[in-house]
Parts: sequence; structure tokens; C-alpha cells
Amino acid sequence: MGRKSIYIQITNETKAELVNTEKHHSNFCVRHRCKIVLLYVDGYSVASIADIMQTNIISIYKWLHRYNEEGIKGLLTKSGQGRKPILKEQHLSIVRKTVEQERQRLQKARQIIEAEIGKPLSHSTLTRFLKVITAVTNE
Repeated sequence: MGRKSIYIQITNETKAELVNTEKHHSNFCVRHRCKIVLLYVDGYSVASIADIMQTNIISIYKWLHRYNEEGIKGLLTKSGQGRKPILKEQHLSIVRKTVEQERQRLQKARQIIEAEIGKPLSHSTLTRFLKVITAVTNE
């Protein structure tokens, strides 16, 4: 049993806005989703769009439905997506104090920080956080 086709009616202004968003938006995912809608409006089948965009058919239908319901705003990535950070801004003082005390033994500093914040912390997460701290303070 196949899926029902989606009817998307689009004006010239809306198409121009989609093209502009597809070319100039800072987020690759949003550009990718705009391209999906534009291809569909141009008459491509969902299966051929999936081949062109190298994604699955279910994703194509999902973005077409979201566009149909919400317009271009539906193609944007909603907040709260992705993995939540382990170290936050509130942990900044703990990390700085601990690294200053144990600057030659980062493994020991990581163990102290883990005990302070109550969460497991990998070495790479700590070094990534330290790079962000130094980048912000060097500006």
C-alpha cells in the first residue's frame, strides 16, 4: 500500500523565499529540506527525490508534511534537538578552579570535576570544554 500524495500549492513569492532560503541559510539541514520541497513542487516523485537527496522516503514525506502544515518555519530545526551538554556555563568556575589546581594532571582534574558535578565526564569532553573556555577568554 503506497502513501497518499501530498498537495502543495505554492505562490511565486513563496517559491522565491524557498529558493533564497535554500541558497543562503546558514544551516545545511534547512537548505537540504528546502531543496526537498522545491524538487517536489517541480514535479519530482518522492522516490526520485529520495535518490537525489540520498535520504529515505519517510524523511521526504515528513518534511513535506511539516512544510504543508507550517510553511518554511516547519523546515527549521526545532530547539531542544541533539544531545544535551554535560558541562554547562554554571560549571565554569568549578572547571577553572580544578584545572588550575591540577594543571599537570588533567585525568585527576576530570575525576574531581566528576565528583563535583555528579555526572560522568570523558577526557575529550573536558578538553573540548577547555578549548571553548580559552577561545572565549582570548577574544
